[in-house]
Amino acid sequence: MLDIAAQSAAQSQRGGTIMTDKTIDLDLHRGLSAQHETELRRHISEVEANQAALRRAQEEVERRLLAEPAESWSQAADKARYLLGLYAASTARGDARIARLIAAVLDDFDRLSR
Repeated sequence: MLDIAAQSAAQSQRGGTIMTDKTIDLDLHRGLSAQHETELRRHISEVEANQAALRRAQEEVERRLLAEPAESWSQAADKARYLLGLYAASTARGDARIARLIAAVLDDFDRLSR
């Protein structure tokens, strides 16, 4: 039995081409290093797409938060929660003291909003 490449070469010599519905996993024909590089590029691309989607969602939330002033303390606390979360994720990362302060304020918001 001829493999697909041999069949294609033989068919090409006769002046025609052969088509198949069988897909070829190109990763199987490359070395391990190239496979890892390809997988890494795919993963990075996926992460970048997820980050872009997250940025769009954050922009929508922030647009809605800025659209109207809070009508209650609960709404104001929700806005403050969001802002503190942004601060904790960016500036305060790694600073245990600030992380504890933010956690305490968020606990206060939860306790007082019940």
